[in-house]
Amino acid sequence: MGRGRAKAKQVKVARQLKYNSGGTDLDRLKSELGVSSTDTSPEDDAYDELADKYADYADDYGTEDDRKDGTSGR
Repeated sequence: MGRGRAKAKQVKVARQLKYNSGGTDLDRLKSELGVSSTDTSPEDDAYDELADKYADYADDYGTEDDRKDGTSGR
């Protein structure tokens, strides 16, 4: 006996976590983690360079879904 109160408190906390989606201050979290909003990762820059380089090919060849004849283009 005596587990009723503890279980009720656990259920209450679980419900609060499940249904209370608000209250997260993302700007405060960024400042605590030391992330500035102007930071860009090198991975993003590399992706952008590749996307620019191959954008013309994508326009010329499209994707397999765009092909009407069913060929894969290989």
